[in-house]
Amino acid sequence: MALAVLTAGLLRASLPTQLRNGDARWLFLVVVVALLGVLIVGDPGRIDRDLPWLRVLTGCLIGVISVANADAAIRLVVGIVNTSAFTNNAKVLLASGGAIWLTNVIAFGLWYWDLDRGGPAARASRSPGRPALIFPEMKNEQHVGTDWYPRFVDYFHFAFATATAFSPTDVSAIRPWMKLMMLVPGGQGVAAL
Repeated sequence: MALAVLTAGLLRASLPTQLRNGDARWLFLVVVVALLGVLIVGDPGRIDRDLPWLRVLTGCLIGVISVANADAAIRLVVGIVNTSAFTNNAKVLLASGGAIWLTNVIAFGLWYWDLDRGGPAARASRSPGRPALIFPEMKNEQHVGTDWYPRFVDYFHFAFATATAFSPTDVSAIRPWMKLMMLVPGGQGVAAL
């Protein structure tokens, strides 16, 4: 999860100034690293402390990544429509679209990871929360073992597969709010590219 957050910060720093709202290249990365640092200090090692302030801070961190990326996607579309100077360079345009799309996948992977079954700490402690997503491993326990539970990589894979295929994957969304949430990444992914 921490690596994904850092990657999102680096992808934002790689965008042209027009897509970063003119902010300093490294400002977003510094903010993201500071929030991530507080989360790591609050719950070092395996994420297993289910404290309200950690949940709120995690939501804020993911929200900052999501809002900044949505802003960049909107600016990219406006730049294409208005044929801004930076959109005349195909390499910059494709690289920017790819960075925005990948950040979108990371953001949704983080949202899924944070919201399913009460969050990562609840899943790690085997809290009996109701799942919003059913992974194949949950139905095929003979292949994974009894101690398996979804980790960030599972949610990241789900976000990538959903954004790439624009269709359901091997993971089933069973809660209505999750089904509605899954409608968003595909639309943003198309806008970014």
